[in-house]
This record gives sequence, structure tokens and C-alpha cells, in this order.
Amino acid sequence: MSTQAFEDPSAFEELSRRLASHGQQHLLHFWQELSPGHQQRLAAQLRAVDIAAIAELFRHAADRSDWTELAARADPPQAIRLNDPSNKFSVAEARKVGENALRRGKVGAILVAGGQGTRLGFDHPKGMYSIGPVSNASLFQILFEKLLAVSRRFGATIPLYVMTSDATHVETEDYLKAKNYFGLPASEVRLFCQGVMPAVDAATGRILLSAKGHVALNPDGHGGMLAALDRTAGLADIERRGLAQLFYFQVDNPLVEMCDPALLGYHILCKSEMTTLAIAKHEPSDRLGNLVRIDGQTRIIEYSDFPDPVASQRNPDGTLRFWAGSIAIHVFDAAFLSRASRDSQALPFHVARKKVAFVDEQGNRVEPTQPNAIKFERFIFDLLPLAGQSIAVEGAAAHWFAPVKNPPGERSESPDTCRAALIALHRQWLTAAGANVAPDVPVEIGPLFALDAAELRAKIPPGTTIDKPTYLR
Repeated sequence: MSTQAFEDPSAFEELSRRLASHGQQHLLHFWQELSPGHQQRLAAQLRAVDIAAIAELFRHAADRSDWTELAARADPPQAIRLNDPSNKFSVAEARKVGENALRRGKVGAILVAGGQGTRLGFDHPKGMYSIGPVSNASLFQILFEKLLAVSRRFGATIPLYVMTSDATHVETEDYLKAKNYFGLPASEVRLFCQGVMPAVDAATGRILLSAKGHVALNPDGHGGMLAALDRTAGLADIERRGLAQLFYFQVDNPLVEMCDPALLGYHILCKSEMTTLAIAKHEPSDRLGNLVRIDGQTRIIEYSDFPDPVASQRNPDGTLRFWAGSIAIHVFDAAFLSRASRDSQALPFHVARKKVAFVDEQGNRVEPTQPNAIKFERFIFDLLPLAGQSIAVEGAAAHWFAPVKNPPGERSESPDTCRAALIALHRQWLTAAGANVAPDVPVEIGPLFALDAAELRAKIPPGTTIDKPTYLR
């Protein structure tokens, strides 16, 4: 095999030997056909891959937690429930503490925004997708303006750490710069790119090539946030700024109540290191992670792993015993994230069997019709058992959760259902403020106009009539 154009023949030979020792020498099969630039790019990708770790992960790919046994030992999570008189702290107490943390500049935010809008028919970062029912504002615009509105309300900056991916980083950065970060100071927005992992053939464990000179790489999951934040000096920046709590959310949910003071306050009052916002499930089969407590530790069991007999258990009043569905909103103590970043076992890799296009030995691109590959991903909720104290806080789904995951026209978690949820919430605010909103008229309230019903009430004269599509900004 020629090593022509490789910057260091001895380094190439070392790379070849390392690959061969793990049965991955096929990754250099097309080396002679590559240009010098593509050779160097492929070499850089291969150097970045921990071949031995990939082999170990594949060897244990069939290992699965015994979720049936774990679920049998599970109890409902330690939680603050909505309107529960037995809660240790009142909403007013929690809100006061959370507001104080915000005013003191102790709160930062982490936005997970690495996904593309492919399932939406949108070949760009999902955050750029237009979702405003009247304004056509993008997901990024709504979320950034919410954070700006919270910052203005409490008179303190709230640094924002935005996790992108290889596929979205450059376009996201260009888009946000062009939009002047929707009013947020550029110095308070820090983009960082999550890591990648190679996909392997499910039958052999051989790393796949997506092109002759390119490894089939995939984002390492939302749990890759911690390593990426550490690798890019984000954790050091958090420490330098003296942040104590970090509000974590995902880009596909514009209904999130940004840096909610009550949620932050409950986290602080309960001395929690990791707090999860939960909504009450309607049915045992709801496609949400199940917050449970096992052997004194809070955990999340994915809906696909939660046994039906356990998921279907009911309390004497008929409500679900395992009621708490996770919607990927958390509050972390900064010190907890720093501690967890030093634990190499804190976030294990999970196995996902997927369809992954690849180049075969003849150099032909293959588009599989069935899952052919294994992807390795980390999940951020795996930090829960490491927390010295953790709690769930219940939120109303209508105020917190309207994700955009499925294509337009789908019955759930689509752009249509998201826009409908935004309209319904804003109609509720307007009605509470004394406005008269004509039936079937879409309304939208920009975050910089009002963050909640109370703020809106101070700006809308009672008796205001809205009889055409209206965007208050």
C-alpha cells in the first residue's frame, strides 16, 4: 500500500499497525485513491478514534440492564408535585430563592442544539426552523428572546452555552452572528461542538466508512455535553464566572419556561445537585422517560425499557403510580458537573441499532433498508445516580412542553401541534388579562413583550378585542 503524500510515512505505518491489531485495517482500503488532503483528513479521524475502546464497547453491545428486575424494585421519585399541600416548600418560597439566584448572576443556561431538521424536511440546524404561529420566528429566536427577557427582568446576565454538532456548528454560528444573537450580548453566548463516535457494523464490529476517505461518524448523544463542555473550556468558564446553577434545555421545545425561578428555587432549597422537570403522564405507554427511585437513587428508565406491568400500576385514586415523565429539562449544580467531569464512568455509552449508509469493499455506497449498524450514545440523565441529592419537580405540560420532533401533519410532537400549543397558551394569557379573542384566531406573544400572564396583564387594557392574527412584540 502506497504511503505517497502522507506527511510522515512512519506515522502512517504506525496507524496501519494500530488498525490491524484491532481488525480495522479495512479503513485504509481506499488509501491510494484519495487525494493528499483526503488522506490527511482520514488519518486525523482515525487518530481521534479510540480503537481499543470501540472494540470493548462492541464486545459488550449485547449486554443490557435487566430493566424488569430494576423496575420491580422501583418507587416513584422524590418530587415536588403541583398543588400538593405536603410539599416541603411553597411555590412562593421557591420562587423567591430562585429570583435571588438570578439577580445575583449565579445562573447560566445550557442549550442542546446539535440536531438537524431532517425529519421536518428542513436541511439545516433544527434551531433555525420557523415555528412562531404568527411571527414565523425560529426556535432559536424564541428561546434566545426568552433568555434575554429573563435577563432583563432580573437585571443580570445569564451566560448561554450552546452545544452544536459537526453537522450544525458552522451554520449555527453563522446564523446566530447574522441575527446578532437575537439581542443577547455576544460575550455571553458560547458555542461548543459535541463529540462524535464511529458507527460499527452490527455483525462484525468493523468501523464503517461513509465515503472512501471518511469514517461514518455520529454525534455521541446529549450526554456528550459534559465532555464537550469540559474539552472546550466551558466548565472553566462557568467556574470563572462564579455560576452556581445551570438550566439545561433542548432546542426543539419553544414552550420551555426559561430559567424558571420556582424550579431553580426548589433545586436550591432541597439541596439538589441535579433536578429534573417532570410532567404527569396520561397513559402508561406515553413516550417519555420514566423518573423512578431505585435503591435510594433517582434514575430514568426509557419508556421502551419500562415493563408494562410496572408502568400500568395505579394508586388507589386511579392515578398512575409511576407518573413522572421526563422532558429533558434539568437544573445542575455547577460543582456537580465539575465533579462528574472527572469521573470517566459517569456517563456510560448506550447502544442504538440504526440504519447507517456505508461504502462496501468495492467502493459502492450502500443504503440499508434494515438496521445494520450500532451507534454509541451517552445520555445526560445517567448523571442522576451520581448526584448526592436529586429531585423531580412537576410542571404543567401545557406550560412547559410542546416539542418539534415529527414531520408536519403528524398527530403529536409536530410543528402543527407545537404551534397549536403556543396559540392555546397565549390565548389563555390574553383571556386572563381581560382581552376578547375571537374564536380560531391565531395569537402569539413575543417573549420580549411578555414572559407570562402577569406581565401581559400589565400591558393589555381590559376589553381589548383581537379579531385577526396578532403577534404582540
